[in-house]
Amino acid sequence: MAYASAPQSLRPPTRARKAPSRPSQSRGRKRPRIRVGLWVTLAVGLAVVLLAWGAIERQIAPTANTSLARFDAIVVLGSPADSDGNPSPMQLARVTEAVHEYERGVAPRMILTGGAAHNRFVEARVMERTAEAQGIPPSALLIEPEALDTAQNACFSERMMKAHGWRSAEVVSSAWHLPRAGLIFSRLPIEWRTHAAPPLSPESALYVSTAAAIETLKTVRYLVWTREIESCQP
Repeated sequence: MAYASAPQSLRPPTRARKAPSRPSQSRGRKRPRIRVGLWVTLAVGLAVVLLAWGAIERQIAPTANTSLARFDAIVVLGSPADSDGNPSPMQLARVTEAVHEYERGVAPRMILTGGAAHNRFVEARVMERTAEAQGIPPSALLIEPEALDTAQNACFSERMMKAHGWRSAEVVSSAWHLPRAGLIFSRLPIEWRTHAAPPLSPESALYVSTAAAIETLKTVRYLVWTREIESCQP
């Protein structure tokens, strides 16, 4: 006996075929994050290496290349005047110590070096007025008014010395500045030594630490970039 086919509504529903699975998009998004993390790690590692290099170079920087006690000139490295054109405490300390060295007979003249690097006042001119006010005769003062950084301080002062036939210098600056200055002057064809200018008033530990940190960064910049770009040419 033949049976009639069941109505369409009574047939069991057919199972829909599953589409082939595709790789989750979330998996693909992880790769850029891994790459970014790798680059960040490399950048941080490089920064640490460079800072360590700068700190080490500051520790082993030369302080002299001669045993001379008398020099042809005292080179005073510039620092910014204040906003009114008066000597800042740092600038005053450097000039005052250079004056003391002049009075001790270390050298018969002073080279004051520094341009308008940080404001409109030429550092060397302000230092000149300060030295004259402390009793140094104008004939013993030479002005180098163009340098905009320590490398130029050294280079332009050496050119001035060469023009006068002078071959030796005592370099006066703040203690935390002298390691980088020593690295720079060590590349010049003169006899030299550094001499620290003590601050006129006590400096806080925070100030000294901050100054040293900034100098470490500047030392790294000098080692990586400035040493070749601003090499002193005759």
